[in-house]
Amino acid sequence: MSAPTTARPATIRDGIRAGMPFGAAALLLGLSFGVVARRVIGPEAAIAMSAFVFAGAAQFGSTAVLAAGGGAAAAIVAGILLNARFLAMGVAYAPSLSGGPLRRAAEGQAVVDASWALANRGGGRFDRNLMLGATLAQYPAWVLGTALGVLFGDAIGDPRDLGLYAIFPAFFLALLVEEARTTRARAVALGGAAIALALTPVAPGLPIIAACLAAVAGAWWRA
Repeated sequence: MSAPTTARPATIRDGIRAGMPFGAAALLLGLSFGVVARRVIGPEAAIAMSAFVFAGAAQFGSTAVLAAGGGAAAAIVAGILLNARFLAMGVAYAPSLSGGPLRRAAEGQAVVDASWALANRGGGRFDRNLMLGATLAQYPAWVLGTALGVLFGDAIGDPRDLGLYAIFPAFFLALLVEEARTTRARAVALGGAAIALALTPVAPGLPIIAACLAAVAGAWWRA
């Protein structure tokens, strides 16, 4: 999903408009999470988790650990590992922020995968308004989807029967297609995929972080 191309600077409204398709995906993913999580951590905790964490991969990962009999510490570690990618994304986005530390920290909460990709202008530049607007389109949808999954989970049944689990990989595939427009980008994507596939059977929870090494190699290649 590409950012809108306009002669004028992008506005937050432009970001909301560009983020609407990802908001629709967030609604369905949140629905799936609500159905699954209510049986593991309870309905109130599932909704609170979506409201305060707002990180699909980490929430599904933590819930999966608890569902498998793991303790709270293991679930927290799994969530931290899955969200560690936001450290690198935040460092990349930081130079595009302005204002004092509190404002920068608050606006940094808008960094989520789809918004980061939409706002990326290349060369280390990001459009702040696109970032904020795209996240504004996704956050309410994610929380609402979770609430609907919690409330109507019995009527919905198993999300796997509806194919809702396919939305997650399709969501990230849409981001990948948009980014993989150059030979270097495609090589980085394939390298990251190879690292993740190799580590998944032997080191669950680490493949996503380790796959970032391909991006580091890609940056070195450009340099």
